[in-house]
Amino acid sequence: MLTMTDSDANYGSSEAEAESDDSLVSLATDARLVEQARHGDKDAFGQLAQRYERRVIKVIRRFMPDQEMALDLAQDAFLKAFDRLEQFDPSRRFGPWLFRIAVNTTYDHLRKIKRKGKWALFSEAGENRVPDPQAPDPRGEIDLSQEVRTVLEDIPETYRTVLVLRDLEGFSTSEVAAVTERSEATIRWRLAEARRMFKEAWDRRQRCIEEEQIG
Repeated sequence: MLTMTDSDANYGSSEAEAESDDSLVSLATDARLVEQARHGDKDAFGQLAQRYERRVIKVIRRFMPDQEMALDLAQDAFLKAFDRLEQFDPSRRFGPWLFRIAVNTTYDHLRKIKRKGKWALFSEAGENRVPDPQAPDPRGEIDLSQEVRTVLEDIPETYRTVLVLRDLEGFSTSEVAAVTERSEATIRWRLAEARRMFKEAWDRRQRCIEEEQIG
């Protein structure tokens, strides 16, 4: 039910498999680059940013679908990470620490614009593009994507984060635990609760849509 498109369905698993294959090398390289960056080597941090940029942006877009804003938030997250390197515990993994900063930065932004009454769930970017007649009609996938995002908004942040990272982005339970700084047992419980909440919210929304169509 959470899968929005075939590419979405395959993205998390393919990313996880690729990262798993290179995990030992990546961890060692991350540790070396972090150590160099902590000693003032900006090029080393630039390499870390290059390594994580694509996935950080994709995670942020699960919460903030506007592409331009997601890019801005990603840049903000990397700047915060660089400024806080002295606070980073080198005995831990860099990736989860970075994703935690990215998710928190995104939630801070969402709270701010909601307070201002300017929250728009979906970007209007690309609204005036001329459709490609050879391409399959994307409206069905877009509608489903919007429905999923709308339902996710009904789930409390604590549970939504676990659901997005685990089910949509393919993070392992241990990775989600590291990002959220909670135990794996807590993550498994929250994931079960989040899936239940999503199903109930999804069913409610579908009933409302059906009633509106009948009416």
